[in-house]
Amino acid sequence: MRALRQMRARDWSFTDFEKAVVEALRVLETYVEQSRAGVEPVVRLTPVAEIFGEKVLQDWIANGSMDASSFAAFLENYLHHSTRMFHPGYMAHQVAVPDFPTALGDLVHGTIHNPMAIYEMGPSAAAVEFAVLWWMLKKIGWEQSGSGVLTHGGSLANLTALLAARAAVAPDVWENGVDGQLVILAPPSSHYSVRRAASILGLGAKAVLPVEVDRNEVIVPSGVATAIEKCGEEGKKIVALVANACATGTGLHDPLDELGRLCREKDVWLHVDGAHGASALVSEKEKHLLRGVERANSLTWDAHKMLRTSGLCTGVLFRDPHSLDKAFQQDASYIFYEHETPGVDLIHRTVECTKAGLGLKVFLNLAWRGETGIARYVEQEYELARRIYRIIQSRDRFSCPYEPESNIVCFRFEGDDALQVKIREQLLAEGQFHISSTEVGGRRYLRLTIINPQTTEETIEQMLDAIERVA
Repeated sequence: MRALRQMRARDWSFTDFEKAVVEALRVLETYVEQSRAGVEPVVRLTPVAEIFGEKVLQDWIANGSMDASSFAAFLENYLHHSTRMFHPGYMAHQVAVPDFPTALGDLVHGTIHNPMAIYEMGPSAAAVEFAVLWWMLKKIGWEQSGSGVLTHGGSLANLTALLAARAAVAPDVWENGVDGQLVILAPPSSHYSVRRAASILGLGAKAVLPVEVDRNEVIVPSGVATAIEKCGEEGKKIVALVANACATGTGLHDPLDELGRLCREKDVWLHVDGAHGASALVSEKEKHLLRGVERANSLTWDAHKMLRTSGLCTGVLFRDPHSLDKAFQQDASYIFYEHETPGVDLIHRTVECTKAGLGLKVFLNLAWRGETGIARYVEQEYELARRIYRIIQSRDRFSCPYEPESNIVCFRFEGDDALQVKIREQLLAEGQFHISSTEVGGRRYLRLTIINPQTTEETIEQMLDAIERVA
């Protein structure tokens, strides 16, 4: 019995935990400082087998015995081969450079592990999530009647919204399956998760019908009206129209106000994929970009993009409070039974059964920086993107297809599409600039996401010089 008690005592040692955390803080501080200074490559594309060496990880798994000291050595190597989000040259993807309060949220959740889809498993996490959801709904204008839930990412959020939309147009599908007449309208620029959701929903990817767009892949409302009419003539049922705010590739916004009015008139569910751009609602200066969003039926909003929250954390939000409750129809006798509870079980509203306390990470960022601090960050990144556009346009041999609306900037160096790809690959290999690329109007462009507080106009000038050199 004594041996058993001793074994259990060693199972969680706060002394060991504290030593490991102190070591982690020491290593992470150096990592962040070096990243911000740009003295290490933003990314090292080392072959996977060479990162830790042959069988090193397997030996740790098999033998255990890691302590604070060996953990620090492991962490240093782990960070050495990570992508440095704090590096000024990190401009590739729509992933937040996290603020430190969100890291505290990760530490707390990682310690207490309250999977709070069932209220009794995380009452405090539920309370914080409700507060964050109410704040998001208020920004849209739905605080008086809306509802929502936080999910692990925008893809799950889009799936959840389309599940609710499907339930609205075909409530018997959950039990009887689809009949082949359900379709989703979406622009070609919609996120790939929309087509993935269509396949998961049983509609099939071919059920996602493209709507008319302009040369920059922004939805043309009159084309949507034509598509709705055509679907009616062919006996198809429209699950939803998906609009972008903003599009992942281009950073441009679909005309939500016009689309909202049209969808209300035609009784079509409007889902706005605002995974990236919904954070503009925090800013009085930039929220006009989502004018009319209150007319939508649902909205996806990623906190792990422009709210500087670590991944994953996404709000899927609904104008009608009953929409979300109709998305899922499930039964598990060990969980669901008639009883009164002081809180709300969220498991009826999510794909996830075990759901992390995601609201804490967003709440701590807001509580630490305030709404004005978050708004200031959004505005400075959007404004920097506009200045970068002017810098690029002023350079010979460079061009942009349009002026940015958000913090995403597309541009080309003179030459063919293959050259744009080669430029990006060379910059990645050199390690000082991490940028991405996309297609706009059938042409390949280099692409920047201005999301890093360390990125400046000087960073951009240096990147353009590097492009001229490698091209």
